Amino acid sequence: MSKLYIVPTPIGNLEDMTFRAIRILKEVDLILAEDTRTSGKLLKHFEIGTHMHSHHMHNEHKTVENLISRLKAGETIALISDAGTPAISDPGFLLTRACVENGITVECLPGATAFVPALVNSGLPNDKFIFEGFLPEKKGRQTRYLELAEETRTMILYVSPHKLVKTLAEFVTYFGEDRQICVSRELSKLHEENRRGTAKEVLAHFEKTAPRGEIVVVVAGKTIVKEVKKSKFQKEE
Repeated sequence: MSKLYIVPTPIGNLEDMTFRAIRILKEVDLILAEDTRTSGKLLKHFEIGTHMHSHHMHNEHKTVENLISRLKAGETIALISDAGTPAISDPGFLLTRACVENGITVECLPGATAFVPALVNSGLPNDKFIFEGFLPEKKGRQTRYLELAEETRTMILYVSPHKLVKTLAEFVTYFGEDRQICVSRELSKLHEENRRGTAKEVLAHFEKTAPRGEIVVVVAGKTIVKEVKKSKFQKEE
């Protein structure tokens, strides 16, 4: 029976690969990989010999139609990204949507993703949160900041290391220097770091220490100060 499997892969530590993920990758007819060179190392480590095709942001619009045809013909396909769960700020949405529209079964395996551990270990409220992914590069960036400045839920963002200092400086500008944040980098890896503090404090740290690796930033939402109205029984001062 044709099926598309969405298969998470480790974000760093190979021990986070699940037994089920390994089995599925061995059993499917084809594996779609964001970067076949990166995924090739993973497959070799777990002795997975399934054939791979490249499926990334630059070619996914062109490959979807052919992949749907192969799935309709009865093939089973697994989609993986370089790390974490596909379609979360990675290729995968277009193919998943096309499968749903064509009545093809889609099964997403649970597994590694970067923003969940970053949120949980940040120490910031996690009962309600929003995932922003990567902010716009130029057009719309300021507008989005102005909107996020009023957001009361905890915010999660992905930031590339060479843009972290600039982004933290923007946090100070739009959110205020006292806004609590946590920068998590190299999650699950040997040099994992979770830097917590105010926007000003965390900015000062990374201005002195160049950031490296994959980075997730968790930002506290705006605090709403409710005005306490005086009871009619209270005396006016």
